[in-house]
Amino acid sequence: MPLSERILRRLTFSSPEPQAKPETINFNHVNLFYWKPLDGSLNFGDHLSKVIVTKILADRNHLLEEETASPRTMLAIGSVLHFAADHDVIWGTGLNGKVDVAEHTFSDLDVRAVRGPLTREFLQKRGIKVPEVYGDPALLLPHIFPGRFKKEAQKRYVVVPNLHDLRIAKNLRLENVISPTWGWNKCVEEILKAEFVIASSLHGLIIAEAFGIPACYIRLTETENLFKYNDYLQGTGRGNIEFATSVAQALEMGGMAPPVFAPQKLLDAFPIDLWEK
Repeated sequence: MPLSERILRRLTFSSPEPQAKPETINFNHVNLFYWKPLDGSLNFGDHLSKVIVTKILADRNHLLEEETASPRTMLAIGSVLHFAADHDVIWGTGLNGKVDVAEHTFSDLDVRAVRGPLTREFLQKRGIKVPEVYGDPALLLPHIFPGRFKKEAQKRYVVVPNLHDLRIAKNLRLENVISPTWGWNKCVEEILKAEFVIASSLHGLIIAEAFGIPACYIRLTETENLFKYNDYLQGTGRGNIEFATSVAQALEMGGMAPPVFAPQKLLDAFPIDLWEK
């Protein structure tokens, strides 16, 4: 992706409409950067970045929209490391395996946690200090919303395609499809209605595993690089991902080994100091 396009996307991510000017805030604040389609729709996994950061801040009597000692940019959920600039704060972000190394133009980042060891290794090779704190922040959902979401198994399985696979899933007439363009809470609620989750959406897999539901990666196309899946799995105590190419095969394979994850360690790494200095 050309640098000019990356800059444009960074400026327009929070806009309610693709053509709208970015909202102007006339005081120092922390800008939370996360990926959003240019057509103004939402991708639930990426939108969870705002949901989770907002909830953690609210629990500590803070809001995103408040004046801080200095302006900073924070990146949390998503394979958006290539959008980072010098001095940005990283909490749970991962490398996007589809993006050329040359697109990563930063040389100095404030890293608190990363999605997994593959992202950590990439940053360390660039001379950036990275603590050994792993985990996609979406894993925190049941811990920061205790009692909000409950498992109610009503279906044998659901299918959660990623955004690029959504049309393919519809063309294949797959049953029990959860669209990643639905509201984040509806996606979570629908995932929790399943005994088993089959997903090409990384966050379909993550939400299932966060709530103890077995999950299997289905590879409907070659669009997605396997890096982010391997990064997530290795960051939760497992090896490289295995995948099915059909629902029938996924049902036969069954779920992945459960994740090994310490939620408090990731919560403790949250950069609350950006708001409390």
